[in-house]
Amino acid sequence: MSTDTEQSEGTILWEPSAALQAQATITRYLDWLSERGQCFDSYAALWEWSATDIESFWASLWDFFEVRASAPYTAVLPRPEMPGAQWFSDATLNYAEHIFRNADPNRPAIIFQSERQPATEISWSALEQQVGSIAAALRAMGVQPGDRVVAYLPNIPQAVIAFLACASLGAVWSSCSPDFGSPSVIDRFTQIEPKVLFAVDGYQYGGKTFDRRATVAELQRALPTVQQTVLIPYLDPDAATESLTSAVLWGDLLREAAPLLCKPLPFEHPLWILYSSGTTGLPKPIVHGQGGILLEHLKSLSLHLDLKRGDRFFWFTTTGWMMWNFLVGGLLVGATILVYDGSPAYPDLDALWRFAAETEMTFFGTSAPYITACLKAGLTPGATHDLAKLKGMGSTGSPLPPEGFQWAYAEVKRDLWLASISGGTDLCTAFVGGCPLLPVYSGELQCRSLGANVQAFDEQGQPLIEQVGELVITKPMLSMPLFFWNDPDNKRYRESYFEMYPGIWRHGDWIKITRRGSAVIYGRSDSTINRMGVRMGTSEFYRVVEDIPEILDSLVIDLEGLGRASYMPLFVVLKPGHTLDDSLRTTIRQRIRTTLSPRHIPDDIFVIPEVPRTLNGKKLEVPIKKLFLGMPIEKAANPDSMSNPHTLAYFVELAKARHARQDSAGGSASATV
Repeated sequence: MSTDTEQSEGTILWEPSAALQAQATITRYLDWLSERGQCFDSYAALWEWSATDIESFWASLWDFFEVRASAPYTAVLPRPEMPGAQWFSDATLNYAEHIFRNADPNRPAIIFQSERQPATEISWSALEQQVGSIAAALRAMGVQPGDRVVAYLPNIPQAVIAFLACASLGAVWSSCSPDFGSPSVIDRFTQIEPKVLFAVDGYQYGGKTFDRRATVAELQRALPTVQQTVLIPYLDPDAATESLTSAVLWGDLLREAAPLLCKPLPFEHPLWILYSSGTTGLPKPIVHGQGGILLEHLKSLSLHLDLKRGDRFFWFTTTGWMMWNFLVGGLLVGATILVYDGSPAYPDLDALWRFAAETEMTFFGTSAPYITACLKAGLTPGATHDLAKLKGMGSTGSPLPPEGFQWAYAEVKRDLWLASISGGTDLCTAFVGGCPLLPVYSGELQCRSLGANVQAFDEQGQPLIEQVGELVITKPMLSMPLFFWNDPDNKRYRESYFEMYPGIWRHGDWIKITRRGSAVIYGRSDSTINRMGVRMGTSEFYRVVEDIPEILDSLVIDLEGLGRASYMPLFVVLKPGHTLDDSLRTTIRQRIRTTLSPRHIPDDIFVIPEVPRTLNGKKLEVPIKKLFLGMPIEKAANPDSMSNPHTLAYFVELAKARHARQDSAGGSASATV
């Protein structure tokens, strides 16, 4: 275990070599700008220009990346207000066409591995042929530009192929992972009225198989607009379509070869629909545009992650998370994307590190909880696997604590560029993240992304430096949602991001911008701990509590500031063989007192078997808080958006018991939420 000094936030862990900086795409971009009379002597200066003169910046990227447009744009940003900004008016292009611009006959486009099969390669030519065949089949089904095509698929090559086919002809893609329960899928897909459904017969996860044919039939009944279902026999190669209506097999669509035809589309033509986490209410159907995603992902992948031809790019994800869309974007820069379907912990937690070594992975993308799990399990992948090709590692999903940074450099690779990034489904990108020209500091994200005017605001809307504030974006970004599907007058859109600071995007995270331009994310601002006027992000709290050897995981909520008496319970998951005795309670309280503050000592400590999480692994802090405020479970949480919905029962009973005690004591158990 490293020392507290090594683990502390702000400790420098890595600096880019001169060779890496010289070869980085962002250096080539700086040189390109210099040749055109725009000289910047630092990343900070480049960011300042990109975040303020956003029209000139995005116009430069259009030229730098040589965007291929069937019709040129007449204005970069004819309508600059938020929400409702419009970009690159009159331009027509196609996302899928840009995917195949960088096809490399000497390297695979996709390497796929699952729990059921070893790594297999798909060439660029095979990918293009299959995309062409599926696109032709969709046209034959009557799919037109703007029609929605949905997928109930695991992270398999067929999902990539079907998506690119949709993009080529202008259909709007939307996908859910088959580990989503049918109510959750129906909540999403019924909102957008799809014409075609792609689905698998089943999948395997953690060594267990899950037949999904009955669920697919249920989806057909619940989606009356679906005219055709395409079944992919994944669990059973001999799976047939007898139990389904108007269904064809994937293999039948590939039998007829057809050239790939990419239709020119308006810059803001919808590309896909993503969804909010949906912890309460119907998930928000977030629509992103072809051109906005194209340019944003070219920027993010090329300039911030430094991906290029020859790289092998991986991110552990499912088709229900925006990181799947981001991973597919790796094809835009000619990289090989590594697609993995299965549990990261099957047959053991070393599975993804074996995958990294066997595929000669150059960039390993994952989540903060996975890195923390590897740390707690004592994994030493750098010692047990050949990771010679690995250059970079990405972390997202939740804040990565300093211990996670330290573990990566101690146990994965000393000469490793670790890019902790933060963004969201809302923009399908990272607006705070990595840069190959900058050092890595423990616990910090290296920089604000180019073209993203990210600030920390106080409650009065004033920017803060070296202080924690609301994460806001003060100027339009290319990949902000075009709109929410079925949202007349943009009502839900405005309520989601623009109510606190009119005309400025409020993301819902706490952030601190340092004097050197790096950043620290402190978790969701709506789940903040506010004890007697002292605010603290939950990630800070978890770092301290989960560093205690007996504790595996934790959850904290705070009811102060919500019109009720102050109450902050802590829930802990203990490692096997440990109990919550007086000694451990004292240790927890003392550690919080000395590391955080006496104000943040919890009122109660409870042992739970596991922390409730979304399907994407995020802790359900806000829904649990709402249960304690008296909100009915059906309004507080959506079990179908959770990976472990059975965990809710404990919190429901605990909240009821607490309200009963309050009532008997003469207090009120009701609350306005």
